[in-house]
Amino acid sequence: MGGDFGPHCIVPASISFLAENPALQLVLVGQAPLLEELCARVSAVDRPRLHIQHASEVIGMDERPSQALRSKPDSSMRVALELVRDGAAHACVSAGNTGALMALSRYLLKTLPGIDRPAMVTAVPTQTGHCHLLDLGANVDCSAEHLYQFAVMGAVAAEALGKANPKVALLNVGTEEIKGNQQVKLASTLLEQARGINYIGYIEGDGLYRGLADVVVCDGFVGNILLKASEGLAAMVVSRLEQLFASSLSAKAIGLVAMPLLRRLRSDLTPARHNGASFLGLQGIVVKSHGSAAEEGIQSALRRALAEIRENLPQRLHGRLESLL
Repeated sequence: MGGDFGPHCIVPASISFLAENPALQLVLVGQAPLLEELCARVSAVDRPRLHIQHASEVIGMDERPSQALRSKPDSSMRVALELVRDGAAHACVSAGNTGALMALSRYLLKTLPGIDRPAMVTAVPTQTGHCHLLDLGANVDCSAEHLYQFAVMGAVAAEALGKANPKVALLNVGTEEIKGNQQVKLASTLLEQARGINYIGYIEGDGLYRGLADVVVCDGFVGNILLKASEGLAAMVVSRLEQLFASSLSAKAIGLVAMPLLRRLRSDLTPARHNGASFLGLQGIVVKSHGSAAEEGIQSALRRALAEIRENLPQRLHGRLESLL
């Protein structure tokens, strides 16, 4: 029921994703009459694999997490997370209020042993493919121990999702040992002493996009700003190129030839393609979709959740954390 477009976008995106994955079953959690109406508008819905779970309340995008936790026991977000807690679903995907989703996830699903705080992680495009960036805003103030835990979780997640022996780096204002605040320096010391983590040291923002590391770790304040700035920059670059190709007759002629490449660039950089931030460190799978995501973005978030289900990510994390923390 959340996000900028709500169920009018999420329902058709979910039904399309269901059609592409024959082994999948989906539960749409929210106001049942509206969800039934929206499902009826889509032809060829495989209803035996599509379930609707009624929830009478909705958490607003501007509500405080504490308010959502205490005063809305039948919210769609809470009911969805309870399905995961009770084993009736393998994962929860939501485009709703991020703070409320994190608070409810921690309360209902609990964190894995050895983890103080869950971290948000997503794939960021780089010159060599992509890297996993965390934290993205769940933890604004972090200690060195938190950054160390994020690095361990990010490494295990990257490995589970197909990257062998991932290179882990701490985002910093320089690559020299003397650079950075006390938390980053202490986290670096912890990672240097850790066995089983391929820690390569500090990385600057340009190094992230050059693909020097597979996992980049920072606090949520820095990570959220970096992610939003990256999305804005990607949109600006594509927009400027389109304006240049439309600026004159000769530019238009060049643009006709270059248009397939421009479309490919837009596809590679669009946030929708990489939409879906995982809450690592929970005893269950929770994926947060960007609130502004359209149908393609919702399907990307569902794809992320399905990959983590197939890799049994919480259990893999638990197994590795026992040896690393």
